[in-house]
Amino acid sequence: MRIHILGICGTFMAGIAQIAKQAGHDVTGSDINVYPPMSTQLEAQGIQLLQGYEAQHIDSTVDCVIVGNVIKRGNPAMEYVLEKNLPYVSGPQWLAETILRDRWVMAVSGTHGKTTTTSMLTWIMEYANQSPGFLIGGVPENFGISARRGEGAHFVIEADEYDSAFFDKRSKFIHYRPRTLILNNLEFDHADIFPNLEAIQQQFHYLVRTVPGNGLIVRHADDANLQATLEKGCWTPIVTFGGKDGFWQAEMLTADGSHFSVKQNHEKVGEVSWNLLGRHNVENALAAIAASHHAGVAVEKALEALPHFKNVKRRLEVKGQKAGITIYDDFAHHPTAIATTLAGLRAKIGDARMVVVLEFGSYTMRTGVHKDTIKNSLDAADMVICKRPEQDTWGLENVLKSFTQPTALFDSVESLVTGLADKLKSGDHVVVMSNSGFGGIHQKLLGAI
Repeated sequence: MRIHILGICGTFMAGIAQIAKQAGHDVTGSDINVYPPMSTQLEAQGIQLLQGYEAQHIDSTVDCVIVGNVIKRGNPAMEYVLEKNLPYVSGPQWLAETILRDRWVMAVSGTHGKTTTTSMLTWIMEYANQSPGFLIGGVPENFGISARRGEGAHFVIEADEYDSAFFDKRSKFIHYRPRTLILNNLEFDHADIFPNLEAIQQQFHYLVRTVPGNGLIVRHADDANLQATLEKGCWTPIVTFGGKDGFWQAEMLTADGSHFSVKQNHEKVGEVSWNLLGRHNVENALAAIAASHHAGVAVEKALEALPHFKNVKRRLEVKGQKAGITIYDDFAHHPTAIATTLAGLRAKIGDARMVVVLEFGSYTMRTGVHKDTIKNSLDAADMVICKRPEQDTWGLENVLKSFTQPTALFDSVESLVTGLADKLKSGDHVVVMSNSGFGGIHQKLLGAI
């Protein structure tokens, strides 16, 4: 089959492209952001990439056009598809109908921790010789790619609540029909498509409706928003993790979470020592253990796998060290994720100075939806440096004035690098937090120190 993908360089759609290629299809794609590393990763698999959304990029004999959710009406390529009555489908629907249909789908959902937990679960299944397929919204270091078809019965997928396409406003995860579903947590996010928390809960309720009675829902024990969602109706057995009363529990044996024990129904089943930090990652591990157990992986095997787990890129990833200063890259861009990530690092570095460089990159952050909670999420930082968002109509400068620690606000990456470099000293830990490339700030900062 000849497939053309619109918006191919997004993480999800690039995963679709890789899986389609592995399934034997002739795959091409177009995007306005055709550049490394995603372009080189796709081209290495023999996928032709075309710059821009030109109508001539799509052959009239194409069998299917897969449309990414960045594509809107008025896009020249999409208008051509509609005018020529070419067959088209959303990425999630194509995946569901051609790849997931005969697989045991293991879906990981929630506001935070999806990518990391999906990667952990995939690694556990791989370590247990299950050869799972997977599609992850990042690049797990254990695999070096974000997606593969896989040969085993299981397919592990990051189940995103974002919409499927301009013509299908359902959340992506509605298409996946999982047998094993992780519900990690639930908070308000994606203010560009959801008006309130209740709208997100409704989509999660629809997801719960798709899980069969012989499946399993693995959910955080203490999340009130998840509880309220499940009270709308649930027809599947539930097992809980974390919190005070979860069926799966962990005891932190070190403050930073690098060593912990695991309990199943109050009985200790083993310990894990690994390279990840923070209670949030320990609880992500509990969810992955519980889900893999449902798929037949012995708990002992899952515990054996986790010390060999390598985290996803951009999850407190060390980008470099210079003059005794350590620069990290982290994807966190929601107050809860920011707080948990910084708490984990603080437990590791003790009293060393922590400098947080924050970009308000996501729509929800840059429009000030979280302006009242961002201060508390940065409590662990000794200094907070921000780049002014383009849509700063809500007064970030005034918000920063309420902080007790030193802060600074810059209009550009270049001025930020220049202004911060002179303030840094040996022993500092600089955490750059953004959901974008942030103008290559990591290497620029390392170069300026």
